[in-house]
Amino acid sequence: MIRIALAQLNPTVGDLAGNAAAIIGAMHSTQAELLVCTELSLCGYYPGDLLEEESFLRRVDHALEDVLAASRTVPALVTVIGTVRRNRGPGKPLFNALLAIQNGAIVAEYYKQLLPTYGIFDERRHFEPGPEGACLLEVAGKTVGFLICEDGWNSDGRDYKVDPFAALRAAAPDLVVSINASPSNIGKRAQRHALFNAAAMKNKLPIVYVNQVGGQDQLVFDGASFAVSPAQGVAFEMPAFETGIDVVAFDDGRFTGQLQGRAMPDTELARRQIVLGLQDYARCCGFKKAVVGCSGGIDSALTLALAIEALGAANVTAITMPSAFSSEGSVSDSVTLCRNLGIRLHTHPILDLVRQYGTGFESAFDAPLQGLTLENLQARVRGTILMAYSNASGALLLTTGNKSEISVGYCTLYGDTNGGLGLIGDLYKTEVYALSRHVNQVAGREIIPEPVLSKPPSAELAPGQQDTDSLPPYEVLDEILKWHIEGSRLPAAQAQHAQQFVEQLLLQQGGAALVKRILGMVARNEYKRRQAPPIIRVRARAFGSGRQMPIAAHYA
Repeated sequence: MIRIALAQLNPTVGDLAGNAAAIIGAMHSTQAELLVCTELSLCGYYPGDLLEEESFLRRVDHALEDVLAASRTVPALVTVIGTVRRNRGPGKPLFNALLAIQNGAIVAEYYKQLLPTYGIFDERRHFEPGPEGACLLEVAGKTVGFLICEDGWNSDGRDYKVDPFAALRAAAPDLVVSINASPSNIGKRAQRHALFNAAAMKNKLPIVYVNQVGGQDQLVFDGASFAVSPAQGVAFEMPAFETGIDVVAFDDGRFTGQLQGRAMPDTELARRQIVLGLQDYARCCGFKKAVVGCSGGIDSALTLALAIEALGAANVTAITMPSAFSSEGSVSDSVTLCRNLGIRLHTHPILDLVRQYGTGFESAFDAPLQGLTLENLQARVRGTILMAYSNASGALLLTTGNKSEISVGYCTLYGDTNGGLGLIGDLYKTEVYALSRHVNQVAGREIIPEPVLSKPPSAELAPGQQDTDSLPPYEVLDEILKWHIEGSRLPAAQAQHAQQFVEQLLLQQGGAALVKRILGMVARNEYKRRQAPPIIRVRARAFGSGRQMPIAAHYA
């Protein structure tokens, strides 16, 4: 029998000393024979162009020396880590490497063979593919084979010419260990389980899948490490969004351990993912406080609720900035919301500021400030006030745009797009409502007031304005956007629903014109998205690095 400790850690990119300390702490906390950490666990995933800086690579080497030295204090333990290794031959200068360490020595070394360059990934930018073949190591009487993340995703042979599982199948180890930095999104857990369960069955190989936890810029890693065998299916799973070290025993082709993980509703996954993403973004960037512009609408209400869950009520501030067009309900709803949340609400009216801008504009340009120009000015005045507060207080300004609005450009550059991070920018408007109701349900009371949930959405930048003046109902818009932006990347049921919805819409009078108009709005507003702050990724295809579209292009 072999006992395997799965170290579901939260490494920070560039914090070599901190990451090494976490690995060493895991080494000293387990009685297992094999400790498995995650992909690039020593330097953090993904370092990007830090990998081109020699000083960074030297720090990686020093951190590895610290881990090797620490391994001498637990000489019987084999520790698997992920790190960067130099390529002395032709090709890119580095390898994405797995090292097995024991008693001060590297006892096995494996380089990632399949380097993803799709979606959010661009590993071929820095890494050379490792040589084909299996890497094996004897541990506690068991033969262990190794994979790194993407290496395990080509068992069906459709995406790459090389299938690392083929070499392992021929070598026939007792089990396979896969180290991963696999970002979370809606549907990802089920996708992983299905893929690795199929791989275990096809290759007749038990697999231990270890994944990191934590936020890194747009990405959030959920952990949810698991073990799967041909005889058992998924036999063991760790909790999602939690760091920890759990031990699973393996013998005679079977795993023994406590099954702690579970499937989550999409709303719960989104909430926990956004909260963890904000916590780590703030921690890594040095922010302890956040500020949100509170309009009395659903988007800012949900953003505030999530920010408070992540950072605590004492560290979150709301600012309401009523204008000539703000309804009495929006102001009172903001007061009720902040009272429910237990946070302070500052009031900074913008009526006089907008009036002064109007006077100056007309004097300078001999034209009145009106229409869309006036609407956008109000948003930009508010954005300036929020940034001024952020500068004065050191609080991180959180933007409040949702994916539906960001998709079609229903936002103002240098106005409501101001800020350092967007929490709900990968949630469609219908999902914003669903998650808001989930927040109330989890709290067991009305956090987000019912009037906020039930009133028609409005930017309140013009008299009687409603979102439906410019956009179709969100129940229609969101299905068009899912179909267009994500398509087959959606979970199967959602993809089928969106496809059927659009097909039916195209058969209706005016449906084809509506779809064409929405797609045109998405295309025209790429320049806005390019300048917007990063958003926390929740879905398989989010704006940012996961959807790279040209600004200057002709879209049919």
